[in-house]
Amino acid sequence: MKYLNILLVFAPVAIVGRLLGWSPTLLFIASALAVVPVAGILGQATEELAAHTGPRVGGLLNATLGNAAELIITLFAIRAGLLELVKASITGSILGNVLLIMGLSVFLGGLKNGGQRFDKMQAGVNATQLILAVLALMVPSLFFFAHTEAFGPVESLSLGTAATMLTLYALGLVFAFRYTSVEPKLGQEVESAHHPAWTTRKSIVLLIASTVLIAWLSEILVGAVEHTVATLGISEFFIGIIVVPLVGNVAEHAVAVQAAWKNKMELSMAVSLGSSLQIALFIAPVLVFVSLLMGHPLTLVFNQFEIIALFAGVLIAAFIAQDGETNWLEGAQLLAVYVILALAFFFLRV
Repeated sequence: MKYLNILLVFAPVAIVGRLLGWSPTLLFIASALAVVPVAGILGQATEELAAHTGPRVGGLLNATLGNAAELIITLFAIRAGLLELVKASITGSILGNVLLIMGLSVFLGGLKNGGQRFDKMQAGVNATQLILAVLALMVPSLFFFAHTEAFGPVESLSLGTAATMLTLYALGLVFAFRYTSVEPKLGQEVESAHHPAWTTRKSIVLLIASTVLIAWLSEILVGAVEHTVATLGISEFFIGIIVVPLVGNVAEHAVAVQAAWKNKMELSMAVSLGSSLQIALFIAPVLVFVSLLMGHPLTLVFNQFEIIALFAGVLIAAFIAQDGETNWLEGAQLLAVYVILALAFFFLRV
C-alpha cells in the first residue's frame, strides 16, 4: 500500500490552502485525497502496535481503532451539525465493505485463482451478526416512520439501541478473547499478514502523528462540504455515503483485495465483514452518545432508501458467505449492485 503515500503531497496543499484562504472546493478535494494515505499509516501503526502487544491487547486495539479515520471525520461532521452526512457515512461504510470491497476481492481473486474456498463457519457467523446489527439499526427508523410525531421517544430508542449494540460488541470481544479460534487457517493467514516491521516507539509516534493530522485534515474537509455541495451540485448525502467511507477506508480496503488476490480468502472475508460489524456495532453507537456531549444529538433514523439498501446489501453478502466458496461472477454481481446503488444515491436528494 506504499503507492498510496504519493497522495501525501496533498496534505500541505490542504493545510497551506486553508491558511491562505483558497477555494473551499479545492480544499475539499485536497484534504480528501490526503486523508487516504494518512488513514493507511494510522491503520498500519495500529497493526504494528498490536503485533507488539500480543493477541489480546492487539485484538482490542484493532477492535477500537480499526476505523479510527472515519470516526474522526464523523466527529468533526457532528460538531459542524452535518448529521445527515454522518448517518450516510455509516450506511456507506457498511455497504462499501459488503458490496464494493467484498465484490472487488471476490472478482479479482476469482479471476486470478479460479473458485476460492474459505471456512464458512466464521464468515457465516459474521454475516449473521451483521444482519442482526442492521436490523437493530433499522428499528428506530421504522418506529419513527410509524410515529412521525414522537421525536422524543425516537431519541430515547436510539440511545437504548446504541447501548445494546455496544454491549453486544463488548460480548463479542470477550468471546473472541476467551475462546480459541476454530479457524487455524485464518489464524495463520492473519499472523503471516501482521508481522511487526516497526518498533513499538515508532508505531506509537506514527499513531499519534497520523491521528493529529487526520483530525486537522478532517476539520478542513468538513468545513468545505457546504461550499462543495453548492459548487459541484452533488448532495451532502452523496458525500457522506460514498466519498467519506472511501477516503477513510481505502487502505483497509486494499488489504482485503490484496489478500483475495493472494488466494487468502479467509483473511479477505474477515476484513470486509469485520469492518462492517465494527461500523454497525461500535462506531455508530459511539457517535450517538458522543453527539449528546457535542450538542447535536444524533438519532439512528435513516431514510427509507438507506434501510432497503442496507438490508439488501448485507443479505446478499450473507448468501455469498454461507457456502464457503466464491467465484468471479459473484464478485461482479456484488459490484453491479454497488454501482446501481451509487447511481441512485447520486440522484437522491434528502
